[in-house]
Amino acid sequence: MAASLIGKKLGMTRVYRGDMQVPVTVIQAGPCYVSQIKTPDKDGYAAVQIAFEDIKPRRSTRPVIGHDHQAGLTAKRHHREFRVDESELENYELGQELNVDVFESVKFVDVIGTSKGKGFQGVMKRHGFKGQLASHGVERKHRSAGSINAHAVNAGKAGGVKKGKKMAGHMGDERVTLRSLDVIEIDKDKHLILVKGPIPGPKQGLVQIREAIRLYRSKARIASESS
Repeated sequence: MAASLIGKKLGMTRVYRGDMQVPVTVIQAGPCYVSQIKTPDKDGYAAVQIAFEDIKPRRSTRPVIGHDHQAGLTAKRHHREFRVDESELENYELGQELNVDVFESVKFVDVIGTSKGKGFQGVMKRHGFKGQLASHGVERKHRSAGSINAHAVNAGKAGGVKKGKKMAGHMGDERVTLRSLDVIEIDKDKHLILVKGPIPGPKQGLVQIREAIRLYRSKARIASESS
């Protein structure tokens, strides 16, 4: 069974391991419920949709309420879908509860979240530009990007700035995946999972946790030895 859950980022703390302290992020992972099972015959691919967090029916919509009702669930706030192998579909059933138990034997996880939005930012904050000179005679545009005239010719594709040019603009609020984070501790009673280091997003932000799908050699060796 593929280990995948939806959760909330609660914040950061530290865990002591002997003389060392390990910075960890606390995630409330689940409980999640299976709200839909997709099969290759009916949907063209194999996947499992899970739902997380109760919501008052008056704050939801009739299609969502009816969708969850078909799985024997009350209305849920968040729904996410995870691809699985067709052979693994038999391990799931509608309304099944999924807890942090699925990560009990997992050493490393991938955490997917939405980074904090920074609004419209200039090139110094957004791209790390050093800015204009601050010496005598320089106009008061020290944080400006400067001229883009030499970059405004896109040969063969009419005029205009080339796509991808580093300029001021919207920063943050992007989907970010942190790979191969160490699972430090699991609290089954409180549905908590502690992973090493920071993860994207603000407190109470929605995150997806899955078993790591790509490991560095050192971590792959640790995972193979523990299994």
